[in-house]
Amino acid sequence: MPRMNVRFVASLCLITAGFVLTLFWHLSIGTQNVSFSEVFQALTAYDEDNFTHLIIQELRLPRALVAAAVGASLAVSGAVMQGVTRNPLADPSLLGMMSGGALAVVIFMSIFGQSFLIWLPVVAAIGSTVSAIIVWTVASRTRGGASPLSLILAGSAYTAFTVALLSLFNLFDERTFEQMRVWLVGSLIGSNLESLMWCLPWILLGLVGAIVLSPTITAMSMGEHIATGLGINVNRRRWQLLVCVVVLTAASVALAGPLGFIGLVIPHVVRILVGADYRVIVPCSIVVGAGYLLVVDSLARYLIQPQEIATGLITVLLGTPLFVLLVKVKVR
Repeated sequence: MPRMNVRFVASLCLITAGFVLTLFWHLSIGTQNVSFSEVFQALTAYDEDNFTHLIIQELRLPRALVAAAVGASLAVSGAVMQGVTRNPLADPSLLGMMSGGALAVVIFMSIFGQSFLIWLPVVAAIGSTVSAIIVWTVASRTRGGASPLSLILAGSAYTAFTVALLSLFNLFDERTFEQMRVWLVGSLIGSNLESLMWCLPWILLGLVGAIVLSPTITAMSMGEHIATGLGINVNRRRWQLLVCVVVLTAASVALAGPLGFIGLVIPHVVRILVGADYRVIVPCSIVVGAGYLLVVDSLARYLIQPQEIATGLITVLLGTPLFVLLVKVKVR
C-alpha cells in the first residue's frame, strides 16, 4: 500500500475513533451525568419507559447531531476557502460571511417572525453571499489586492459594521432581539431534529460538492497557472466552490448562529495529520470538525453545571490564540 494511503487510513481510523469517543462524552453530559454504558444502551436498546434513555434520545442526541453537522460544515468551509484563496487565514467568520448571514436572519425574523423558519438557510445564504462579495471587492481594491491581510482587515471592518447594525435593530425590535440573543453569540441550546432536517439537504449538497471538487482545490492551492495548465477552468471552479462554502455557512448559521474560528482552526489541524492533499483534507475535516464542536459543546455544558456557557464563547476563546499565532507566522 502506498505510503500516503497508509497515512490516510491510519489518520482516518484515529480521527473516527476520537469522534466516537467525543460523541459518547457529549451524550453523557447534562444536568444528570450518565455512564458510557448507559449511553450505549440508550442508542442500541432503547427503553421508552427509561427516563434516562428518553433524555438521551429526545434531547441530547438531536443536539449532538446538530453540533456534528455544524462542525463538519464550518470545517469544510474553512478548508475550501483556504485552498481556493491560498490564504491560511481564510474563514467564514473572519471574512464577514457568518455575521452577514446572521444579520440577514435577524432582519427576516423581525419582519416575518417564526412563520417561515424553513427559509432561514436561504436567507442566511443570501446574507453570506452578499457579505463575501462586499469583503472581496473592498479587499481587491487595496494596493496589494486581495491579500491575506487585506481580506482579514476588510472582513473585520465588515463584521464590526454588521454588529453595529444588529445593535441598532435591538433598539427598534427588542422582542425579536431578545429571542435571538443567545443564538447571536453562537449556541446549540434548543437544537432539534426538525430544524436539522430543514438544513440537512443544504449541508449534504455542500459537503458532497466539496468532496467531488477536492482534487481541483489541491491544484488551485498550488497556483492558478498550475491549475490552468492541468486543464481546470479556474473561474468556473472557484464559483462552484464558493457556492459550496455559502451553502455550508448558511446552514450552519441557521442552525447554531455565528460560531467563529472553527473553519480557521480545523483545516490546520487536519493538514498536520494528513498532509496537503485536499482529497484527504476535505473528508477528514468533516470528521474532525464534527468531533471538535462536540467537544466544545460538551465543555460549554460541563464547566459550570448545571448552567451552561454559550458554545460560541468557547469557540472564540479556543480559536483566538491560534488566530493570533497564525497571523504572526504567516504575515511576518
